[in-house]
Amino acid sequence: MAKRKPPRSSIFLRWLAVGAILLVALLYARPLRSYLNTKHQLAQRAADVRALEAEKRNLQHQLADASTPEALQREARRLGLVRPGERLFIVKGISKWVRTTIHKGG
Repeated sequence: MAKRKPPRSSIFLRWLAVGAILLVALLYARPLRSYLNTKHQLAQRAADVRALEAEKRNLQHQLADASTPEALQREARRLGLVRPGERLFIVKGISKWVRTTIHKGG
């Protein structure tokens, strides 16, 4: 039995279907690419928002800690301020003393 060639109209319809499928694929390529790009940007922005929220919580915690009387006193001491009636003593050479003490063995 010899193979029979399909009619020309059938071949034309097949190529027409392939062309239509390719046209639809080309028409969907740009919107699909845009959708995926937008989805990626949205994920990046969401990660940025989470990082900023964490930083905000940290800063609020630091602000709450800095507002306590103990923190205010520590900062005043760091700046060299003293309470009325207290005497300020400045001790120099502590780092040199520590180095020599360590070298001598305590």
